[in-house]
Amino acid sequence: MVNVNVVELRAHGDKIRALLANSKLPAADRPRVEAQIARYEQWIADMDALQLEGDALLFRLVELLNDYKKTVEFDLIFLSPDDFLYRQKGQLKLDNTVLEEFLPRLFDPRLIPGFLRQNGLECGPRASFSGLSFESPLLPLSAGGVYLKVKDQDFSVTRRHRIKITGANNPRDVFEQDFHVSYFATEIKTNLDKTMFQEAAATAGELKRASSGSKYILLCEWLDMTPINTKLTAMDEVIVLRRSKRLASNLRANFSTAAGRRQSSDWYERFLADHPLSQAGFSRLVWHLNECFPAVEHDAEDVVLERGYF
Repeated sequence: MVNVNVVELRAHGDKIRALLANSKLPAADRPRVEAQIARYEQWIADMDALQLEGDALLFRLVELLNDYKKTVEFDLIFLSPDDFLYRQKGQLKLDNTVLEEFLPRLFDPRLIPGFLRQNGLECGPRASFSGLSFESPLLPLSAGGVYLKVKDQDFSVTRRHRIKITGANNPRDVFEQDFHVSYFATEIKTNLDKTMFQEAAATAGELKRASSGSKYILLCEWLDMTPINTKLTAMDEVIVLRRSKRLASNLRANFSTAAGRRQSSDWYERFLADHPLSQAGFSRLVWHLNECFPAVEHDAEDVVLERGYF
């Protein structure tokens, strides 16, 4: 029996509905937000209705994602007649939660056939095991003598385990705790700068020490740093989904007012159209997932003998 539990998030939908209840939302934006909620519900329904598999499924999912994301970041936020949505978009988390809600759609046996071979996997935001330490010898194991360290990931494929440590000289002194081991972890950034890169590299290092065969993929929409070779880190890869640098600050400064955005709207719409969330970027992520969870065991004897190396 297939037992891969995918947590379907409503991170974006919850943010839009919360916005409608926000007392600071300008009156002119209220009907626009109501219309966006209807578009959101249609987006979810369209994805739920897909009966495709493999590349055809991925292509249509990404196509629907790009269509919907444009309605959020351009039609709703950028074209707003007031400045509230644009200036507060970082706090409101309207546009950057779209990818958070979309990503679980890729953890599907129709895209990752190897999931059919798995049992007990959980896919979703998860605090995963990253280390175990023993504290002061004066502390009982059951009262702080053992510390199990975890790291949060935006999305990961994990399996739950339970650890039990008993003192050899005191069988009644027991530390016992459930935890998750991450075998595939993904972080999502809108604009990836060097500080974020370094933090992700540190997280990847901790996770790899806990599970040496795991994969760590960093996703971003826009690149806001000079690329650094990921071979110098524990990360497996950084995928720039829009294949573009972040807009320069002097250009973004023109967007701070409704008048400035109106003046730049045609240009910005073309810019987004020229740099969509790429099919190739998501294909690369799916490839990594299939490498981590292969449909056929790579190290099976017949497979090794057929290819001639291992």
